[in-house]
Amino acid sequence: MPFNFDVYERSAYREPAPIDHDSPFQSMMERFDVAAEILELSPGFYEYLCRPARMHVTSIPVEMDSGRVKIFEGYRVIHNNVLGPSKGGIRFAPDVTLNEVKALAGWMTWKCSLVDLPFGGAKGGVACNPEEMSPGELERLTRRYTADLFDVFGPDKDIPAPDMNTNEQIMAWVLDTYSMHARQTENAVVTGKPVGLGGSKGRRQATGRGVMTVTLAAMEQIGLAPGDCTVAVQGFGNVGATAADLLGEQGCTVVAVSDITGGYYNENGLDLKAMKAYTQQNGGTLAGYEEAQHITNEELLTLDVDVLVPAAKEDQINREIAEDLRARIVAEGANGPTHPAADEVLAEKEVLVIPDILANAGGVTASYFEWVQNRQGFFWTEEEVNRRLDRMMGEAFDKVYTAADKYDVSLRIAAYVVGIRRVAEALRMRGIYA
Repeated sequence: MPFNFDVYERSAYREPAPIDHDSPFQSMMERFDVAAEILELSPGFYEYLCRPARMHVTSIPVEMDSGRVKIFEGYRVIHNNVLGPSKGGIRFAPDVTLNEVKALAGWMTWKCSLVDLPFGGAKGGVACNPEEMSPGELERLTRRYTADLFDVFGPDKDIPAPDMNTNEQIMAWVLDTYSMHARQTENAVVTGKPVGLGGSKGRRQATGRGVMTVTLAAMEQIGLAPGDCTVAVQGFGNVGATAADLLGEQGCTVVAVSDITGGYYNENGLDLKAMKAYTQQNGGTLAGYEEAQHITNEELLTLDVDVLVPAAKEDQINREIAEDLRARIVAEGANGPTHPAADEVLAEKEVLVIPDILANAGGVTASYFEWVQNRQGFFWTEEEVNRRLDRMMGEAFDKVYTAADKYDVSLRIAAYVVGIRRVAEALRMRGIYA
């Protein structure tokens, strides 16, 4: 007998608890709800698509360099795998929570769908402070986390990647640990690994490159020429620094960047190469950099610029910041940098917000390229990777912009509509196994 999605009421999931606007998962769900209404999802489809498919919590014992055994808590959330194996990064941070990982996994589902990847969404994390851990402790943590989730991971099941405070080396340890348990080398089990272990050329710069591609597309829509454009970037890590570099190469003037030590501003433009060289010699930060005016992160977000790229953490643009924000375009390089309460303010001010699930999808798109190359055993040049990435990101922007015009909604809601529709259609075709 066919499964009837309509037997469940949406309120059974949403009404018992009040909405927590400071919860990343609720932030994602508020946007999901609007898109679901536009798509007229049946209550059953709504219930299916908003709930994570599986959530894994594991206690990770690690022998520290002191000889003491310390227990860390790790997470892996599989939000959806209707379109294919789940895909998503692993982050190491002291404030990682299951709620945050649930939200990030949901965002990955819609992000993968939006750019037409054959992946579902997932995310992982470990509550730890990597800055206080030695390389040996991080390796032991990573290997035990991977071993605990061996039955979850797999090139056809769930494919991790780097995220906050994880990198190519961490991915290499994931690859090796998984391969030792599988008794064979499985390069495709993880992406974002070193090129020498099957990583893809261009992967490291891909997220920032995707930000650049959709920002240029948005500029074209509002008639803004790169040569006349000023840019501020919050975050000077891999995504922010790459986006700043590439936008500068296109003719934009990058007047401000920031890191954990604050913002650095020069109205005539920053010397980004000098700033990157400075961070390499200064413990990875811009602390003490004297060739630019030191400002706060809040001041950076409200500078009088044409483009703002928030590429740091979640909820950086709240309602108060939004009211003072002067940029014409906001390209969300980070996940969830704009609080839901700020969306309405930005819409009233006619700020064109390129949402995170579109703006930073270059990373997972290049991860897909890496996975394909691993499965084929044939590798592409960096030029081929960049060309394919630019095409797919451009096509995704066009779909979202068209949907925004059709439904008279923001690009954010349009992106959710496009992403959710594809997953819902696949679910409808597959049906429910019972």
